[in-house]
Amino acid sequence: MPTRRVHHLAAATAAATALTTVLATLAAAPAAHAAGGTVHLVQPGGSIQRAVDAAAPGDTVQLLRGTYRGSVRITTPGLTLRGAGPASVITPGDGTENACATAGHGVCVAGTEAAPLPDVTIETLAVTGFRKNGIDASGTTGLTVRATYVHDNAQQGISQEMSTKAAILGNRSVDNGQSGVFLANYAYREGGAPDTGGTVVEGNELTGNRVGVTVRRLRVLTVEGNRISGNCSGVFVVGDEGVPRAGDLDVRHNRVVANNKFCPANPRLGAIQGAGIVLTGTEDTRVTDNEVHDNVGASDFSGGIVLFKSVVGIPNTRATIADNHLSGNGPADLADRDTGAGNTFTRNTCTLSEPSGRC
Repeated sequence: MPTRRVHHLAAATAAATALTTVLATLAAAPAAHAAGGTVHLVQPGGSIQRAVDAAAPGDTVQLLRGTYRGSVRITTPGLTLRGAGPASVITPGDGTENACATAGHGVCVAGTEAAPLPDVTIETLAVTGFRKNGIDASGTTGLTVRATYVHDNAQQGISQEMSTKAAILGNRSVDNGQSGVFLANYAYREGGAPDTGGTVVEGNELTGNRVGVTVRRLRVLTVEGNRISGNCSGVFVVGDEGVPRAGDLDVRHNRVVANNKFCPANPRLGAIQGAGIVLTGTEDTRVTDNEVHDNVGASDFSGGIVLFKSVVGIPNTRATIADNHLSGNGPADLADRDTGAGNTFTRNTCTLSEPSGRC
């Protein structure tokens, strides 16, 4: 069970306080000393990458309000990249400035599976317009992404693979081509589901994406307290026949409303529309105390909370669906389209289930 919990409101308040303190102490020089490390100030037209490359572990790269062209690649442990709010905007450059730009991403946090990069923070800035992911993290531990505005990127808004103990808190991830938040074991290869050590996705606003939150082949994490609407699917938890199986995770206290965009099928998945919270091929997943309303469509995944076999035909097992409040979902509030063993539905408030008797 995940034990690590960070409340997004407290985190956002702390970030705002820290930002005010930093801005109040910055001098005209490009770097200023502050408690916990050096602050490297970057003004519009300056190079974020140059400041990142000059930073030592524990330093902060501080952006002022304005537009910054060019991708950013972070490989320094303990670094903080901080903006002055959503008016600090990172947009594409010429696409050749670093390996992150070549890959098509906006901000990359780059460690390895064997040697994860620890304790990087990205906060209070905007990332938009990239041909792949807005924020892309691979091989990290203890990453924090907080109070960012990540929008209109062609693939994932915030993406993470091969990583543990992340905190994705209080972000707006809007109108991205794939997921608002995408968490996976590996983005581009198969494998069993590793233990994330208690990754938390909390307090985010996820709207207008293909999927609000995708969790693919992972274990031991929490998706909590998010506001998810206007996507094709709200939350999509993906497992399969890999060992360890995906699961032993919590989806709780989220508000999942009217995710009724239509997304056509792709080579790996059928069409999606009107899908609130979907589990495919997981084990021991707990979906509890969510508000799930007005998710309506005609795809295999349509409905409020839906259990469905994985793309390779693996059913969910021992899922707990409890204490959720559902209404106006179609074709059903609760849809058990699975053949898995030990799945339970208890104390849910709803009108229509498939098959009957699940409400």
